[in-house]
Amino acid sequence: MARETTLTTGIDQLLVSVRGLWVAYPQGDWVLRAIDLDLAPGERLGLVGESGSGKSTLGRALIRLLPPGSRVQGHLQIAGVDVATLSAQQLRHLRGELVGFVFQDPMTRLNPLMTVGEHVRETLRAHRRVGAKQAEAEGLAMLEAVQLPRRCWGQYPHQLSGGMRQRVGIALALLLRPRLVIADEPTTALDVTVAREILELLVRLAPGLILISHDLHWVRRYCQRVAVMHRGEIVEQGDADAVLNRPQHPYTQALRDAAITHSWTIPPLPDQSPCLTLRHIGHEYPLPPRHLGQVLGLQPPPRLRVLDGIDLEVRPGETLGLVGESGSGKSTCARVILKLLQPTQGCVYWQGQELTSLSLRQFRPYRRQLQIIFQDPRACLNPLLTVEQILQEPLRVHRLAQGRKARQLLVEALAQVGLPVDLLLRYPHQLSGGQQQRVAIARALLVRPQVLVCDEPVSMLDAQVQVQILELLARLRQELGLTLLFITHDLRVARQFCHTVAVLQQGRIVEYGPARDVLTHPQHPYTQALLAASGL
Repeated sequence: MARETTLTTGIDQLLVSVRGLWVAYPQGDWVLRAIDLDLAPGERLGLVGESGSGKSTLGRALIRLLPPGSRVQGHLQIAGVDVATLSAQQLRHLRGELVGFVFQDPMTRLNPLMTVGEHVRETLRAHRRVGAKQAEAEGLAMLEAVQLPRRCWGQYPHQLSGGMRQRVGIALALLLRPRLVIADEPTTALDVTVAREILELLVRLAPGLILISHDLHWVRRYCQRVAVMHRGEIVEQGDADAVLNRPQHPYTQALRDAAITHSWTIPPLPDQSPCLTLRHIGHEYPLPPRHLGQVLGLQPPPRLRVLDGIDLEVRPGETLGLVGESGSGKSTCARVILKLLQPTQGCVYWQGQELTSLSLRQFRPYRRQLQIIFQDPRACLNPLLTVEQILQEPLRVHRLAQGRKARQLLVEALAQVGLPVDLLLRYPHQLSGGQQQRVAIARALLVRPQVLVCDEPVSMLDAQVQVQILELLARLRQELGLTLLFITHDLRVARQFCHTVAVLQQGRIVEYGPARDVLTHPQHPYTQALLAASGL
């Protein structure tokens, strides 16, 4: 028997009705201004706009998931329920039984100490009186609905891929059969094939959907209506096809133009010998023991092969793109090159020097020459340090400069990536996503590397900032003669930005050659499937 929710909803009412909504965070200015928005039952609405435009704030305001002390004015109803009048217990029921929420990074929302099954049971028991068998039956049925194997029931979040964790997040959001699902950038960190699968799941299973995204391609494909947000206001809304193909507002036009494939100047490659070579690289990860013999050490534990016989050559000044779906081995390959992982077979050569057998101490002089930019700058910038302290760190570690000389190098590095010097006194949380990524690039460039590994450097940024960062990287490779290893799931970018491309599938290179040839006239069925999923 269901617990009493005391929420009275109407079937024929608008699913969402927002009138004159203003929102401010504690001790801050208004971040949402005069928002008017409607959503009919069964409708799919896309919320688009650059980082900081207010998309996520609006999504959280709909279910009162804002920080304590936030100021809210205006009228907000979901299925006829005035959200502002709900008690804490009524809000708990609203946030599961009426509205499901899918977060951008499920890893931050899943308890690492609980299995998937325990997450399901906890969610069900928080809202309904259900026995263990019924909870398991309903949970396994939902896992099947989101195309997860039964074995996931007993697995922990870290044992799942990014796409599988996102499916778990969707399963938990849909478990109580809500009438509305709010999905906040649910595909940002996923490759194109997994992103399409996730969105098709949401379209098929969610009765009503608000998709918060900076990817206009997905919004155009899966949403019926779109609302464009800029600096806390909705500047244009209407039919998705009309708004995104024939925008009326200058900001919407700028968003559309940023989403159109750019063509960067790719410098010609000199006829030189490779500077970086991978020969027969393989890597395996250990898996948990599956039976008693493996637990007792009587039999070898199972292992997961993520790289299998990788052969690559990169010439000075070349931009090599590594593309493929999640779990194909792209990032593992990069970490092997940087000696962040030791391969289980094969060798890496840098300018003729074999790196694989070097100790970490012996490898240290090469660390300067091989640098990396990570996907999420928020995760690689120490939140307790100022930008100045973050940038000073590599200079100190490699004993390159101190005092006035170090300060001069920091100022030059910021200018090189297009940042003002006053940012030195700020902390990472005081910067936009694009500024954070520029700081990460500046930090990598301070030690004057010859190779820059870019691991999905723009996937978490909105379209306009993506273009800015890619233009920055294109300028830096031209000015500094950088060699780039560019990991991406955006085939449009890979085709226009890279000299060559290697397509990885399940740890193997299935196609390798000039980027425009491979990504315009693919020969392998897997490459063809990737391009089809991208709409290319």
